[in-house]
Amino acid sequence: MAYTTSVRSVHPIHPIHAVFVAGILPLFAGAALSDFAYFRTFEIQWQNFASWLIVGGLVWTGAALVFALFGLAPSRRTRGRVLYLLALLATFIVGFFNALQHARDAWASMPAALVLSVITALLSCVAIALAFCGPRIGEVK
Repeated sequence: MAYTTSVRSVHPIHPIHAVFVAGILPLFAGAALSDFAYFRTFEIQWQNFASWLIVGGLVWTGAALVFALFGLAPSRRTRGRVLYLLALLATFIVGFFNALQHARDAWASMPAALVLSVITALLSCVAIALAFCGPRIGEVK
């Protein structure tokens, strides 16, 4: 007896959208690494690097959010797209609060800035995974 699987996959995202989504992780991960370096060395320049990387990550996340909103067209609305949009929105919100935390005076931002940077980097990983590896719906016949 042969088994066949019927799989319906999520539509791929637009290539320009993919560039914005893929660019989020290096920026937020770089911010987390810069915060860790600042936490260990007390060199204020690492704090400045992290602040600029977070701003860049927020700009790219905002652009990806615009593309994700247009991806929710009625003909293409799926549960995976909504989960991706929510993960991207959570990344933007936590990243925004991270930027506010980095606006504080030097050491006053630690260790909360480091924790928020790590959370933002992890949320960006989740958003990227949902963007490129959407859920597949299938059944075995």
